[in-house]
This record gives sequence, structure tokens and C-alpha cells, in this order.
Amino acid sequence: MITFNIAQWRAWAPGLESAHDWHAWCLAPVALPASNVSPDVSFLPAMQRRRLSRLARMAFSVGWPLAEGLEDLPLVFISRHGETPRTLDILSDLANDQPLSPTQFSLSVHNAVIGLWSILRNETSEMTALAAAGDGLEHGMLEAAALLNEGAPAVLLVITEEQPPEAYANWIHDVPFPYALGLLLTPGDEWQLELNSGAVQLTQTQWPHALNLLRTLLTEQVACQHAWKNRVWNWQRKP
Repeated sequence: MITFNIAQWRAWAPGLESAHDWHAWCLAPVALPASNVSPDVSFLPAMQRRRLSRLARMAFSVGWPLAEGLEDLPLVFISRHGETPRTLDILSDLANDQPLSPTQFSLSVHNAVIGLWSILRNETSEMTALAAAGDGLEHGMLEAAALLNEGAPAVLLVITEEQPPEAYANWIHDVPFPYALGLLLTPGDEWQLELNSGAVQLTQTQWPHALNLLRTLLTEQVACQHAWKNRVWNWQRKP
């Protein structure tokens, strides 16, 4: 079991930017229409913004405000699927015998976001990029808890998923719309996360677990549960 506090949060999805927007969505969640809208990252230099995919922009849009004024802030970045649009572009170029773009490749790898974060913030603290199947959020929380246990006063956790291209529709079913969630975690015991293992009846949920956790947070519920394979993760907070 691990314990922690959620000091602050930020989230983004097309049409959902403010805390008020997210409170309303959490009370009555609905699927969002397809959109090419990207979050505002005007706090970054224009030349740097041009290099960022929407996935990276989502990560920066939720993480940057939470990191404001904090130095030596470790980052845990989580994405199950990563830069699927960039990856498809690279594969399409290969299939068509086109030369590959070194820039496209360097920005498609899973740790590209934390590399850009380190450069743009001049941040040299520990950073981890995870892709951990259906319970990546929980694995990210374990990583963050380890950093807090080692003495970090705070850890920034960012989880984000991009809407995959149509070519992946038969394989990727857990991204109803693009989203990003940032959590600023600090030591404490307001929340606890516990793992139980055994035979699990996996239930299909409409929303990604990161958004279900946000619903738990914003609707003042005291518990939520997430099952994946033979693992059951129990989230509990003090009432």
C-alpha cells in the first residue's frame, strides 16, 4: 500500500479546459466529438511550439501550470499508446519507400516528451516515461511514491493519450477522445492505493481509468477501483 496527497490537478480534452468544464463533465460524462483542437501552449517560445505534437502539447498544458514556481520537480509521464499519429506517418513513409525524417523519428519515441520537458524547463530531476498497458496510471503512481519516499517534496505525474488514427481502430479501444491529466503529488496520507491480486472478473468501463479517477476526485467520492488482468487496484481517500 502507498499513501500520498493530491495537492493540485489539471486536465485537458477538446472543449474541456477549465475546472468548471471538468466538474460538469464528471457529473454527466459524455463522449466528445472528434476534434483537431489543441491546447494553448502560448507560454512556450513559438519556435519550440512548432515541434510539439498534440500529445506533447496536452502534456505541457496540464503539467506546466502545476510545475510553476517549483524547482527540482521529478516527472512521471505515462502514455499507453504514445505518438500513434507520428508512428503511422513514419510507417507510411517506409511503406512508400520515402526517406525518413530524423526529426519525426526523434519526436516519436516514448521518452520524447520528457526530453522536451527537460530542455524547455531546464529541469534535471529524475524523469520516467512509462507505457504499462491497462493500468499504467497505477504503475506511474508507484514510481511517484518511490520518489516521494526518497525525499522528493513533490512529484508531477502526467498521463495523456492521443486519439489514434483510423488505421489502429481494430486494436486501440480505450481512447474515446484525446485527454491529459496532471497530478501534483506530495507526501501525506489523504489518499492510499492498494493492490490485490487473484482471479478478477474484468469489467468493461466506458472511460479511461485516469478520467474515472478524476470523477472520483471531483465528485467527492471516497473510493474507486480499477481491475486489469489479475490485478485489482483500490483507491481510497479520507472522507
